[in-house]
Amino acid sequence: MSRIGRLPIVIPKGTQVSIEGGLVKVKGKLGELTQKVDPEMTVKLHEANLIVERPSDNKRHKALHGLYRALLKNMVVGVSEGFTAKLEMVGVGYRATSNGQYLDFAVGYSHNILMELAKEIKVEALTEKRANPIITLTSCDKQLLGQVVAKIRSFRMPEPYKGKGIKFVNEVLRRKAGKTATK
Repeated sequence: MSRIGRLPIVIPKGTQVSIEGGLVKVKGKLGELTQKVDPEMTVKLHEANLIVERPSDNKRHKALHGLYRALLKNMVVGVSEGFTAKLEMVGVGYRATSNGQYLDFAVGYSHNILMELAKEIKVEALTEKRANPIITLTSCDKQLLGQVVAKIRSFRMPEPYKGKGIKFVNEVLRRKAGKTATK
């Protein structure tokens, strides 16, 4: 992880970074994010770069070095460009509808699943004839987006025999052969 930690984070134009004690705030055109940094790590703003430094070559410090550099990089990219996740629902009768910050899923259970999303996430559910429904989630917070996507996938994980379930749009599933009859 220390190779990742040594890389400087380039701050694009229109993005503001402020460091106050152990709190790093990043503000951009898509929103504002904050991250608390371990007191042993040092975060510096040098020209248009954000640099994370560690006090020693201790194993824990190396791990934290890479961790905080990756978290800060995701914050900078998130507020300037944003993150997007596209999910595809494969299965007969599977559908999703969005109504504001609510998603309504019909995924083969006796009841629909209603999910309220955080205000930081923008959602769009697209259903076309003769095509699988696609859910597009957009956010500036990569951690939150990943948690929401994992929760949505947990409603119906893709299964390896028929390929039914909720999967990423370009995800390739390893398929298994079914049972064979014996004589």
